[in-house]
Amino acid sequence: MQETLQVSVWRGDGEGGAFQDFRVPAQANQTVLDVVTHIQRELDPTLAYRFACRVGMCGSCAMVVNGRARWTCRTHVKKVVQDGRLELQPLANLPVIRDLATDMAPFFDKWARAKGTFQPKDAADGAVPEEFHVVPPSSPKRQAADAGIECIGCGVCYASCDIVAWNGEYLGPAALNRAWTLVNDVRDDGRKARLDAVAGDAGCHACHSTQSCTERCPKGIDPSGAIAGLKRTLFWGMFGIDR
Repeated sequence: MQETLQVSVWRGDGEGGAFQDFRVPAQANQTVLDVVTHIQRELDPTLAYRFACRVGMCGSCAMVVNGRARWTCRTHVKKVVQDGRLELQPLANLPVIRDLATDMAPFFDKWARAKGTFQPKDAADGAVPEEFHVVPPSSPKRQAADAGIECIGCGVCYASCDIVAWNGEYLGPAALNRAWTLVNDVRDDGRKARLDAVAGDAGCHACHSTQSCTERCPKGIDPSGAIAGLKRTLFWGMFGIDR
């Protein structure tokens, strides 16, 4: 007899819901996303979830697997299964649209509040620059920006953040990490407005450095370090020192 997995999947919307159990055949090299896809295609076509690339580039398949936010396309069942069971939930700290699909709008709204859009200096007056701005890869600011620039906005850090759970206004690790990369981008012209945006009660000073975001980032990014960098920059800025 083929081995099976007992999979409990959250079903419902923002008004409430409950877990529904499914039996899914266990396969070699099976990912959690494979399990969810099997349920939707073979057992219950009404199951709502989100995915796109299946190879860890888009981050849209992120869910909570056995209590921890993960990319399901890069998570092998054998690494997370507990006594033959999987428990799947939508990402925490975000509104649930239905079942495993969350509304990412609040997440990206906070990117906007943190001034997470590049503001080019050379195009501030509408003119097209004659030359590309060359940024030496070895420069300290470029290296500081490089540390967080690979973020793809998957929401795993946001769903893992205790501070977001306590304070819905908190900008969150992804938005603050994005702000830090732009603060260190010497081509950017939005530094002052950006630092003002992340300095309030809902900004970097609200972080308690619990490190959950850094521990769980699938890309190995260190949002906690970025937030600490913003705190240092704001501190020295009070004395007119650009650091």
